[in-house]
Amino acid sequence: MQLYAILDLGYVTPERAGDVTSALLRGGADILQVRAKGYGKDQIAEVARRVIPLCRAVGVPCILNDHPDLAAALDADGVHIGQDDGTLAEARAIVGPGKLIGRSTHSLAQARAAHEEGFDYIGFGPLFPTPTKAGRPAIGLDDIREMEQDVGSHIPAFCIGGIKPESLDAVLAAGARRVVIVSALLTAPNIESATRAVKSRLLRDTT
Repeated sequence: MQLYAILDLGYVTPERAGDVTSALLRGGADILQVRAKGYGKDQIAEVARRVIPLCRAVGVPCILNDHPDLAAALDADGVHIGQDDGTLAEARAIVGPGKLIGRSTHSLAQARAAHEEGFDYIGFGPLFPTPTKAGRPAIGLDDIREMEQDVGSHIPAFCIGGIKPESLDAVLAAGARRVVIVSALLTAPNIESATRAVKSRLLRDTT
């Protein structure tokens, strides 16, 4: 599990959700999150009901962002929560056993804390400034190797935040083994080809 894709409705209209998801999956996404900041739960659920079966058909986990209750109701494969979205125990009580629960982390201390708390995976970033997380300072590349040693050797740790194909080499050279790429894939002229190129690069460097 190396490439974490996000179907972000800040970049993709709900009407294109199915087509974009299919392209990301064909390109080799290993896990896919539905993120819909500013959308109501009914709208999110409508999109998720189309996306979850596409992921399930190819054995790729489908994660909902922010909403454990929706993840449970729709039988998604898990939920991703931020630093201010409560504890692992609270999310687990809602989604139940056997579901993936991920945590956003923005420092070594937060990454270590998430691992100790028992999260199934983490996001670590943002590495670079990104409009997806406007106003959040970039943490850079210096702590990646230590994070991988302390956390990524135990649970999947996905580096995230402003990563582009042209910066991927530097991220991998800094010690990353797994990445999340959002806008560079969703805005690519050919999403499937862009995803496949990133996945191939990851496979070359990390296997």
